[in-house]
Amino acid sequence: ITGVLLCVAFFLLVYWLAAIASGPGSYARASVVLGSPLAQVAWLGVSIAFCYHLLNGIRHLFWDTGRGFEKSTARASGWTVAITSVVLGVLTWLLLRSVAGGGA
Repeated sequence: ITGVLLCVAFFLLVYWLAAIASGPGSYARASVVLGSPLAQVAWLGVSIAFCYHLLNGIRHLFWDTGRGFEKSTARASGWTVAITSVVLGVLTWLLLRSVAGGGA
């Protein structure tokens, strides 16, 4: 699910970049669309999905070395990834909002 969400976000990123390349009028329209409250909720979801995908990838790298397969370790690392991805996703979203002046 996170991979699909990130693919959709990629198309939104391309839309934003195309709007920048098309000039100030296109960029202004894209900023309104991508800065709307609904889009902000979507960007929050994308931030969390990105962090989850990244952290779970690191978890899988440990598995590739043969570590972390014990049931208790796998369960603990799963919960760690889930909780940390939400925390990092929210922090990333807040940081991007502050840098972008309220719109991400």
